[in-house]
Parts: sequence; structure tokens; C-alpha cells
Amino acid sequence: MQQQLQFDGADYVKERDYQRLANNHFKLKELMKDSVYRTLGEISKFIGVPEASVSAGLRDFRKEKFGGHTLNKRYEGNGLYSYQLILKKHQNGES
Repeated sequence: MQQQLQFDGADYVKERDYQRLANNHFKLKELMKDSVYRTLGEISKFIGVPEASVSAGLRDFRKEKFGGHTLNKRYEGNGLYSYQLILKKHQNGES
């Protein structure tokens, strides 16, 4: 069963934004659940979501309402970073 996600923000309009943000969230989680480091550009290409949306989506995973997962950041050089998502195991066994 998929959880109902709790998005918010100054420009957020549920009727307009929820489905897109939820789809992005689940695509991002599915890709990143393997804990492999990837750049925003790599992630963007894999899931077909703009880099700015990828960056915002990754930050969301740190929030308790999105699981309180660990997001690691690694400097690759020349101003480029890669990101690794470590999913937290919850008491019910879900990540």
C-alpha cells in the first residue's frame, strides 16, 4: 500500500501538484534505494525529472514525514556533487 505523502510549500496546490510530486518521489525512491552515489544529472536522466526537482526531492527524504532517511553528499570535483540515499528501516519493515 502506498502512503499518502504530505507535500507543502508556499506555491504548492494539491490539485495541481500532488500527482506530479508523488510520481517523482516514488521514481526517485525506486532508483536511489540501491544506495549508489549519483549526480543530479544522472538521476535526472534516469527518471526524466528536472535536476532542480531531483534536488528538492532528495532533500525531502531527510524529513521525518518522508521517512527521515539519510542523504549523503560526496564532492566529485569541479563543483560537482553526487548523492547517496540510505533508506531507514521502520518498525513495520518498510523503508
